[in-house]
Amino acid sequence: MAKAGFEEIKKFIVEHVSEHPRDITRLTANKFSITRQAVLRHLNKLVSDGTLTVEGKTKDRAYFLSPIVEQVFRFRITPELSEDKIWRENVRPLFKDIALNVLGICQYGFTEMMNNAIDHSEGDKVTVLVTIWPSNIMLQIVDNGVGIFKKIQTTLGLDDERHAILELTKGKLTTDPARHTGEGIFFTSRMFDTFIINSDNLALLCINGKDWLLEQDKSRARGTAIVMQISPYSTRTSQSVFDQYTNAEDEFGFAKTTIPVKLSRYGDENLVSRSQAKRLLARIERFREVIFDFNDVEMIGQAFADEVFRVFQNQNPHVHLMWSNANKQVERMILHARNQPVQDFNE
Repeated sequence: MAKAGFEEIKKFIVEHVSEHPRDITRLTANKFSITRQAVLRHLNKLVSDGTLTVEGKTKDRAYFLSPIVEQVFRFRITPELSEDKIWRENVRPLFKDIALNVLGICQYGFTEMMNNAIDHSEGDKVTVLVTIWPSNIMLQIVDNGVGIFKKIQTTLGLDDERHAILELTKGKLTTDPARHTGEGIFFTSRMFDTFIINSDNLALLCINGKDWLLEQDKSRARGTAIVMQISPYSTRTSQSVFDQYTNAEDEFGFAKTTIPVKLSRYGDENLVSRSQAKRLLARIERFREVIFDFNDVEMIGQAFADEVFRVFQNQNPHVHLMWSNANKQVERMILHARNQPVQDFNE
């Protein structure tokens, strides 16, 4: 095996030190079959050039990445405020030696989310935070508006803010269809390694394309906070993400989506009723292909499965329904609904 050079070892340290601040020396030595003293020379160089900071001595020593960039911008939201101008004049100059694919993702996500804050937040202030480490890029956009989940719930007449989150994960959701397609949040959440929306006491997390809902004990300050993170070493491109959700028959259209079924559930309730199914099914007739992700769903009822996989499917034959991560009980109920008429049990 060829001997690893400094750049290869540096890249390994930078990518792993955040998770291994106290044992990065051992981890690196094992990875490259080099001595502890050799690793320490690399670590000392990274400390001297400002890439790492070090705390403690000898066995208690811990290493941490130093941010390359820490910048905060504050703006008044006015009709003249322009997301592309902010990107071009304030944010873009902070990116040095960033791969074009990562830069393209950052530009897309930043301008889409900043435009949302300008056009939809109903706030009068927005703060932008840019933090760049050797292994991570983080963009944050924080406004003092009404809150994105509340805005969607109120405008579209949804049950509550959790229902708004479920609709966001489907895509093609906008409170202003005359000016927006509703695709920005969906695609941005899939482009970044981590995408978070915080509003009130709820948070929608998308980590490597998987959606999660978190409820917090205390409500955050008024408004919405968006956090986007991506590795500067990512090989993902914005076009590759668009391609994942484009149907071959509709080359330039947003035709596919994956829906986390667990987000249609409240608390520990089971998914058993037709009304729950109808909430899950809202607006999906706009897509050609829909994948229902049953991760963390232990069971579904007959009526729920029948409404989704027989009633809706018969009424919308142009939509190809699929499913993933279903356990045996869930899949058995799906197949039962698809393959034969099901008696209505007066739910």
